[in-house]
Amino acid sequence: MLVFIDESGDAGFKFDKGSSTHFVVTLVLFADKDEAVKTDNHFSEIRKQLNLRSDFEFHFHKLRKRFCEHFFIEIKNFDFQYFGIVIDKTKIDANNYSSPQSFYNFACELVCQKAKEHFLQATVVIDGEKSREFKAKLGNYLKKNVNDKNSGIFHIKKVKMQDSAKNNLLQLADMICGTIARSFKNVENFREIIIEKEVLVEEFKEKYLVPILSARTPYGDCSEQDFIHK
Repeated sequence: MLVFIDESGDAGFKFDKGSSTHFVVTLVLFADKDEAVKTDNHFSEIRKQLNLRSDFEFHFHKLRKRFCEHFFIEIKNFDFQYFGIVIDKTKIDANNYSSPQSFYNFACELVCQKAKEHFLQATVVIDGEKSREFKAKLGNYLKKNVNDKNSGIFHIKKVKMQDSAKNNLLQLADMICGTIARSFKNVENFREIIIEKEVLVEEFKEKYLVPILSARTPYGDCSEQDFIHK
């Protein structure tokens, strides 16, 4: 099983200095590896249809509306599922998180907890744009908190960091994450096109966030720049 995670927004709480008010994290799941390969291969065809370069990287927030619509119409024909968590950071207490990384880790854990009944022994792939130290800590955090070692259930087998520019399925996660974020702003989005792939998209507030999981795990000092979405 293959899992791809991407986020929209940043994990900072300095709203007066430009931090985003919302943070969205999205998980895309392929239960079948062959289906993931077929989806990956079809990206070349989509680029040709849109007269884009063969190495063009799909970013939702940088793509024209008609290109976004075409992308989702094409991609909905493949077998995958997605889950999303939307957090309004203005409604939660930043003091509950020791650093932006602890909040980021927690949000990723939350979406994995929501989705884990649907996968076992999965390889989780996350955009490697951030520092290796950042990703290594996140990988260890997710395996520790999502896997149930006492019962021998390992939902996550390994966590990998890859460059989204070279990974079409991370670009798929970016596109879905972007349209989820847009849908919560009550502006034009393309979520309805792929709604049959949607298992869960939830908005969480403080009263749900803090008790569920361990959000306070310290990871040392991290630059807020490390958390800004591309």
